[in-house]
Amino acid sequence: MASTPGEASERIERLRGLIRRHDHLYYVLDSPEITDADYDGLMRELRRLEELHPALVTPDSPTQRVAGEPSERFQTVRHPVPLLSLGNVFDAAELEAWERRMMNLIPGEEIDYYCELKYDGLAVALTYEDGVLVRGATRGTGTEGEDVTANLRTVRSIPLRVTGPDAPRRFEVRGEILFPIDRFEQLNREREERGERTYANPRNTAAGSVRQLDPQITASRPLDMYVYSLGWAEGDAPDTQSETLAWLGRLGFKINPDNRPVATLADARRFYEDSLDRRDSLNYGCDGVVIKVDSFRLQRLLGVVGREPRWAIAYKYPAEQATTRLNDIGINVGRTGALNPYAVLEPVQVSGVTVKLATLHNEDYVRERDIRIGDLVQVQRAGEVIPQVLGPVREARTGAEREFAMPEACPECGQTVLRPEGEAIHRCVNPACPAQSAELIKHYVSRPAMDIDGVGESIVAQLLSAGLIRDFADLYGLTEQQLADLDRMGEKSARNVVTAIERSRERPLGNVIFALGIRHVGAETARLLAERYGDMELLAAASQEELTDIHTIGPVVAESVFTWFRDEENLRLVERLREAGVRMREEGTVPIGDLPWAGMEIVLTGRLQELSRTQAEELVRSLGGKPGRSVTKRTALVVAGAEAGSKLDRAQRLETPIIDEDEFMRRVNEARQQTGGAAV
Repeated sequence: MASTPGEASERIERLRGLIRRHDHLYYVLDSPEITDADYDGLMRELRRLEELHPALVTPDSPTQRVAGEPSERFQTVRHPVPLLSLGNVFDAAELEAWERRMMNLIPGEEIDYYCELKYDGLAVALTYEDGVLVRGATRGTGTEGEDVTANLRTVRSIPLRVTGPDAPRRFEVRGEILFPIDRFEQLNREREERGERTYANPRNTAAGSVRQLDPQITASRPLDMYVYSLGWAEGDAPDTQSETLAWLGRLGFKINPDNRPVATLADARRFYEDSLDRRDSLNYGCDGVVIKVDSFRLQRLLGVVGREPRWAIAYKYPAEQATTRLNDIGINVGRTGALNPYAVLEPVQVSGVTVKLATLHNEDYVRERDIRIGDLVQVQRAGEVIPQVLGPVREARTGAEREFAMPEACPECGQTVLRPEGEAIHRCVNPACPAQSAELIKHYVSRPAMDIDGVGESIVAQLLSAGLIRDFADLYGLTEQQLADLDRMGEKSARNVVTAIERSRERPLGNVIFALGIRHVGAETARLLAERYGDMELLAAASQEELTDIHTIGPVVAESVFTWFRDEENLRLVERLREAGVRMREEGTVPIGDLPWAGMEIVLTGRLQELSRTQAEELVRSLGGKPGRSVTKRTALVVAGAEAGSKLDRAQRLETPIIDEDEFMRRVNEARQQTGGAAV
């Protein structure tokens, strides 16, 4: 045992280096060199020395993988570079169409690809500064996640420190947290033997393990992680995906050895077929192959559409199917009054998940497939997520099966049920239907909306039953005492809920819009509306035509938003939220009416040199303008590129102002500077 502080410091660093090396050998390379007993001996000695010399304890020490008190709540983290989603293809024809779209955008370029197995786990981002892990966050919405640093520090395949002459001073890596299948099955066997509820599947269990409030619980789970990309870095980094992953592997991160670069799309398809054959032998969840353009230069040229990169695609495996008995068909009443039939099944395993309930979509779906109560039915997980009934096994029928009929009255409130003309969904016409209220409140408090932690289905039901709330605006009048009196609540939980309600007042405007539960408005559309209008009052006053002009918002969504804000009860609800202090304006955004090109219709024609047509149109929209499809008397400006045709001729006849691409970019930069935005 080291005696002096100097000797202790030297021995501590020696032990840390040894333990990090053996962690890497065991958890990353799967090739241990020492026994568990020898490893435990090194760890015990390090702990003793750090206890004797607490000033020498550092955050990256192996002993600190499990540290700290349980957290009351995870802090929100904003990702400096968004974590994008992937588009999906399911067959060779769709895959080839994806490649053709890219070729049209970068004609004459040679594309090499990089193939990776697509993990079915939890995506996370790890930030390192001066070689030390300083933050770990969940993917969340892609732009915001949860700070789960303390929990991720317990995952042994995540290095707490990276070393090497080419390690950037600050950088972020992204990867997937996985729960090994063999360890998951062992965990479930042990829980079953103890009479405890078993977990549904490895993916959900991995996600739940990372989001434990107590890092000790996370540490008890045998989680693993594969890194699949570099998020960002200060300084130099490799130029391709394949070189980047090899480089990250040298820095100490776990990289899947099955991934590989390929020269052609045909090679990528062979990689997919080979991986499909080996799928059942993998010790982690895998639902397809991710195919990426290897060159970062080409990735930048191809760009991103919405939240999906054009340069990457997920080639999904076929959904697995099973056969079981349809015991009954139930009805769920959604937050918009939609009556949704669902299947009550004899429990069956599908893709490693026990399925008891499955969607039946609507009455037409049941009728077209002649699905009857009592049938033996085929079930699959659509997209490996939502279980659905495909249809009956007709030859197995006995004659005892019963046809299904949609109810004429709402099963929750007894009011009339109607099926609007042209729609496939039956709806309850009672706006005060308790099921609709409950579903809308559950939607409002959900994490993608207002993130009011602790208000689950049971609490919502109790609050409605006790008459403490009628809608989600009433949440802001609840007291700790009212909440503490509910079943399974208590003073501490009540205090936490009140804190969460208070915190929700500061949620971004996009979350508030999404939380309102406007039909057809998802989280992404809500974010777009918040960015475009910047103020709830301006959004409420928007015309249907104006809404339709927004990129990606079609007439159905525009009509839904416009109609929602014409309802007096909805407007009163928004006003009550305003009075409760809920954010109604997005700080730092410029309302569309105040943007430099507000109301201007700008037509782009011909081939641009520096921008794709989509990129140019998005610049117009970002400054408040509307990309026109044809030149009319309303057209304010025409941007003419190479080989401009009839639109240019018509603009000349109408004496419409015409500019080239260079002048367009000069005006864009000038306009962006007016709004405080960066030049492009």
